[in-house]
Amino acid sequence: MTLNKTTITLWNGRTIPRLGMGCWAIGGPFYAGDVPLGWGDVDDRESIAAIHRAVDLGISFFDTASNYGAGHSEEVLGEALRGRDEVVIATKFGFATDPATKQATGAFADPDFIRASVETSLTRLRRERLDLLQFHINDFPPEQSDAVFDTLDALRGEGKIDAYGWSTDFPDRAARHAKRPGFVAVQHNMNVFAPASELVSIVEANNLVSINRGPLAMGLLSGKFKPDQTLGAKDVRSASASLDWMIYFRDGRIAPEYAGRLDAVRELLRSGGRTLTQGALGWLWAKSPRTLPIPGFRTTAQVEENAGALNKGPLPGGHGRDRRGAIELF
Repeated sequence: MTLNKTTITLWNGRTIPRLGMGCWAIGGPFYAGDVPLGWGDVDDRESIAAIHRAVDLGISFFDTASNYGAGHSEEVLGEALRGRDEVVIATKFGFATDPATKQATGAFADPDFIRASVETSLTRLRRERLDLLQFHINDFPPEQSDAVFDTLDALRGEGKIDAYGWSTDFPDRAARHAKRPGFVAVQHNMNVFAPASELVSIVEANNLVSINRGPLAMGLLSGKFKPDQTLGAKDVRSASASLDWMIYFRDGRIAPEYAGRLDAVRELLRSGGRTLTQGALGWLWAKSPRTLPIPGFRTTAQVEENAGALNKGPLPGGHGRDRRGAIELF
């Protein structure tokens, strides 16, 4: 793959802007029991308008998952991008949900489940082949994952998927399958508070794509939330007591320690006339030529601000730390 500052050439030979859109939020509410896993109520018309605006602005990569909104995210994306096969859609499998109850029903990785999930995703996305299929179970045992990726190899041979990857924050998981011909991407958490340097090294060494989820730290790096602001009960950021990975927000409010870290990097990220959001995306582009951030969205205004980062490009090079000496910046 050849890459430059604001574009990336994918495994299929297509060169696209080095920015995708994450579609978790547009799926709407879903739950594990009483624990919210979505981002609150959504308006599908607004979601579709935002997707169309992103495409108009040149965005050609959208990331979703079979469980977001219990399948609703895939359905909305499929409707919005009907007939737009030139747009790359990445989806994920591994977590089952009930569309009727909006409840999570478990995690699975057996061949029958994978194949059934692929067929469901193809139907919802209105596609004949999935561009990129990613294994969604972050901490799945490495020694058991061989059978999972053998199944993906078979699906690729059958023409059901074009390529595959793993959504994992564990370097050993990513490295285990990096040499497979169909393995082209690692999706992982990465932002100014979480540099993910070891994973990026694996990506670069194996000529993969680093798909960055959480590029705005679940919205914290947008700078749009006040310390005393409380998010709604249907918002996953209100579920920190039940989700140990929910570190940027606590009980629906900005975690105080991260509010301080945001203050420490605020002006650096706003350099060159950038918004905080655009600076956070520019930081990711400066870290590696292989990063492809996928900030979430629900409105056309969010899409426009995200896409505006492409005009600003990567943050200037160099290294820095926050006032506490704890955060590598760029």
